[in-house]
Parts: sequence; structure tokens; C-alpha cells
Amino acid sequence: MYTSVEQLKADIEVFKKELASKFDGTDGKKYLQLCGGTGCLAANTMGIKEKFEELISKNNMEDKVECRVSGCFGLCSEGPFVRVFPEDVLYRLVKVEDCEEIFEKDVMGGELVDRLVYHDPDGKAVPCMKEQPFYKKQKRIALHGCNEIISTDYREALAVGGYQGFLNALEMKREDVVQAVLDSRLRGCGGGGFPTGLKWKFAFGSESDQKYVVCNGDEGDPGAFMDRSVLEDNPMAVIEGMMIAGYAIGADQGYFYIRAEYPRAVEHVNSMIATMEEKGLLGDNILGTGFSFHAHVRLGAGAFVCGEETALLNSIMGKRGMPRPRPPFPAVSGLWQEPTVLNNVETLATVPYILREGVEAFTQYGTEKSPGTKVFCLGGKVNNIGLVEIPMGTTLRELIFEIGGGIKDGKKFKAIQTCGPSGGCLTAEALYEGIDFDNMVRLGSMMGSGGAIVMDEDNCMVDVAKFYMGFICDESCGKCSPCRIGTKRILEILNRITSGQGTMHDFEELEEIASACKTNSLCALGQTAANPILSTIRHFKDEYVAHIEEKRCPAGVCADLVQYKIDPDKCKKCSKCSRVCPVEAIHGKPGKTPFEIDQSACIKCGSCLSSCPFDAISKE
Repeated sequence: MYTSVEQLKADIEVFKKELASKFDGTDGKKYLQLCGGTGCLAANTMGIKEKFEELISKNNMEDKVECRVSGCFGLCSEGPFVRVFPEDVLYRLVKVEDCEEIFEKDVMGGELVDRLVYHDPDGKAVPCMKEQPFYKKQKRIALHGCNEIISTDYREALAVGGYQGFLNALEMKREDVVQAVLDSRLRGCGGGGFPTGLKWKFAFGSESDQKYVVCNGDEGDPGAFMDRSVLEDNPMAVIEGMMIAGYAIGADQGYFYIRAEYPRAVEHVNSMIATMEEKGLLGDNILGTGFSFHAHVRLGAGAFVCGEETALLNSIMGKRGMPRPRPPFPAVSGLWQEPTVLNNVETLATVPYILREGVEAFTQYGTEKSPGTKVFCLGGKVNNIGLVEIPMGTTLRELIFEIGGGIKDGKKFKAIQTCGPSGGCLTAEALYEGIDFDNMVRLGSMMGSGGAIVMDEDNCMVDVAKFYMGFICDESCGKCSPCRIGTKRILEILNRITSGQGTMHDFEELEEIASACKTNSLCALGQTAANPILSTIRHFKDEYVAHIEEKRCPAGVCADLVQYKIDPDKCKKCSKCSRVCPVEAIHGKPGKTPFEIDQSACIKCGSCLSSCPFDAISKE
């Protein structure tokens, strides 16, 4: 147990040398580092680890080779990964059956397994992770250390700079820590981008014997997993950010509010809290400095609205997760009516970097009004799906076509939806625009927590709007009428339009209700619910008109407006389509007559289209 700062600093230097030796080869061993992100774990990372350990034991190389599992490598669509040190070779899409070849050729023979490494468009092998396009333009600040360390090993977390920001803060006056965060111009990474330092300043200036720090880990946007990855891969960074905030505003209690659907994140945070308490890095009179801070974990209530700060605080206090009017704001009256700083996971994980490396080191990245970096979950119809952290100001084109590797199957880019159900769709017109808080709002979307879903020519934008509105209707707490009633009416109209029952009066009413919902709702859930509707109307009005006036879905997505037809001249009478039809809607005589589809029985599942080897079936 550490009882002094000097004692801890001495050990940190030892831990740094130990970790460095694993990557630079000075300890004479080879290391097989596997990705421990949720996606790779689901794709059998642990089975790969077991196979490598079997090979290490079989060849009596326990003292020469070690297999370890770190945090997420980011490029989820290409996992599982194996990274070999000290050569720093990254192997992709590794299967258990590939382990023996990697072990024999690379580990034992020093030969590259060419087929498992990335190749550039010219066919040249690029085995080093840092030189690959997906990683080249990234800068890890919030994700610092996440793909290097074993997540729950406090020694490795300390070795990559963990806790140093907190130690630096302890040498400063509280108000100077607040000022440093103000000077960094760090903005909240969970949604609206409110200045973090200003929130801390309000809480610092609020007089009270008890103050709190709360970490919002209730990540609910469809397709978003930024916060989960940070909590799983480097929990000490978030705990440290919370401790710095506690020291700055005068709080000695902190609460993590984490989605119950993230059991691994909950486990890792609880494990790190217990370890830090055991080592004297958290708790009463930390390192003999007189500063005390205790951290607790609370599970989310399973509601998207609990991501809104006042609803979240209500949930922690055992109340129903519903928002309340503001003011008073949480920095003045929050948890149990006491001054409370509430930041999301990414924001708190960024704070230690500012205190460790300095304000100038942070502000050298990004833009004037949005310095630093932003973590995005890049998904949808893009080749490189995964977790990325890029400097603010990076263009949408760089994100989608350079880091993301472009659109799948050579399809045409149509739109990118940012901020999930709270954001809007941006089209090709915005590709050369820089990504930052203010610019995204100007373009008609939001930065939000960092979800980014790419869509191609096969996506129906009316259907996309309906999907997000269905999500919002399910998640609305029902407290205020504009959100409770307005979103329901919007969804009803969208259902009519996508089923071919809509009218132009519906279309006009859609805009009117969406605007009223945006203006009059109590919290951000209702205020932003209309964004997907208004942005798709703005950019894709022709698709709405086609659904309403022509009773046609241009993308061929809306089932009620789609027909599958068999061309009798192309039909080979093979009966494959009939055999796969789940409702027996296709009739004909094998080898004798062309087959036909009974439109009244067809459920538009598309099985016939995908099964026909002769392109005789079309979707209209």
C-alpha cells in the first residue's frame, strides 16, 4: 500500500521500464498481444490465446514467448487481431487454425505471414499498425493506452501515464486546476459540447459541505460503443479524471452510472476501484496528502432518457429516471440537491491528458473553438468499421474514405448520420467540412456522443427516419406532452408514408409536428428527436414525395412499396425460388412452365431474389 507520493513515483518508473521492455525487445522475449475488445472476444480471441499458449508449452518456450490480451485495437471489422512484438507486426482476421502458421513462421522463424497483414492498394504489405490508413490519422487522447495495456493491471495503467495528471493536480491550487481545464477549452463529449471547465467553475463556486462528481456511462445511441470501450480498456483513466474533478471542486464522492448491459465495463471499473483502494491510490487520505475520494458504481435503469443528466441523477437517487426543468443546474443543485459535476466517460478520460501533458499539448490538436480530439464509432456501409479517435477539424471525407476505407462494394455514398437519434443526416455536400461541435450544428446535425453511421444508395432515408423515431418513441419517458404525443404522431405519419398510405398533407404535418417537438420538449431527448426527420426532409424531400405520390420506394427498402417479379423469358423453370419461399407464394411447374409470384401472398422477404442463379427475379 502506497503511503506517499515519492514511494508511488519510484514504482511508476519501474513499471514504465517493465512495460517498455515488452514492446522494444529489451527483455529478450516475444509478445503476442491480442485484441480484447468485445467484438474480437465474440470472434474467439480467447480461443486463439489458448491455442498460442498450447504452442508455447509444446515448444517449451514459456521463458521466450508470452501471450497477452489488451484492450480494443479499434478496427472491429478486421478482428480478431494478433500483434507481434518487438517487430510490431499486426495480423488481421486471425482464426484458431492460423495460430500454428503464425507461431512457426513469425515467432520461431522471423518470417512474415503475408496473407494475414494489411496490403495497400498497390499490393504492398504494410505490417506495422501505425503505418496503416485506418490508424495513421488518429490521435489517441481519450483512448490513450487502451490497445497497449492489460485493462485491469494497475501497474500497466500507471506505466502509460495513468495517475500522473492527478499527482500534478495535487501540486496545484484547486482553482488553478479549474482554470487549466477552462484554458484547455475542453468541451463535454457526451452531447451538446458544453465547456467542461465552466461546469467545474460553477460547482467550485457553489458553497456546500458535500459535493459530488458523476460519470455518465449510460451510453444508449444505437451503434455507439465509445464509452464502453474506454471503461473496459483503461478504467483507471476515467477514475483519475473523476478524482481530478473531485479535487478541483472540493468533492470527496464520485458515482459511475454505467449501463447494466455493459457487464464487462462494470466488472473492470469495480476491479480497478478495489485495486486502487487496496494500494492506497483511492479512498481516505490518499498518499498522505489529506485529500480523500471514494468511487461507487451504480447500474443504469435501462432507459435511453437516463443519459440526460437530470434523469440520470434521479435514477442514482432511486427515483424514476425522468428529467426535471433547469435551472437549477446540477452544478448548483444535483445529486441529493448538492453541487454536482456530471461529465461523460470520454470527457473524464481526456482530463488526465490535459493535467499530465499540459494545456498547450492538448490545444495543438483540433480547432479554435473545439480543441482536442473526438472518439467516433464508425459503422454502417463503410469498409473499416470500428472505434476511431481523430483531431477535431478532420473532414467527413477523411473519416469516411481514408480512415473508413470508403463505401462497401463500390456503392455510392449517400449520407452519414451522426449522433444517432439526436442527430441529422449529412450528404456529399458536407464531405469537405471539418468535424467540430459548432460546424456539425451549422450543417444540421450534432456531434453528440460520437456515433457515425454511413449510408449508401441502397438505404431509404424515409425508413432511416422511421427507425430513429421508433427508437425515440420507445425511449421517451412520457413526462412532457410535446415529446410523448409529438413523437408518436410523427411515427404514425412515417408508418403511413412507408406503407403507401401517406398524403402530402401528412408530409406538411410531419414538418409542423417535428418543429413543435423540437421547440417545446422538456429535455434534449424530445428537443433533438426531430433532427433525423428535418434533416432527411431537407436533403431527401424527393424520396418522401416518391413514397407519397408515386407509391414507390426508390431504394427498394419499404416492403409495402416493393414488388418482386419473375421475368418469364429469363426463368429457367428450376424451382429454386419456389423452394426457398417461406409462404409458398411462388407457383409453377419445374421444367415445364415459368414460375410466378402471387403478390397477395408475398411477404417481401427477398429470399427468392437471393436464391435465383439466373437473375430472373427483380425488385421494383
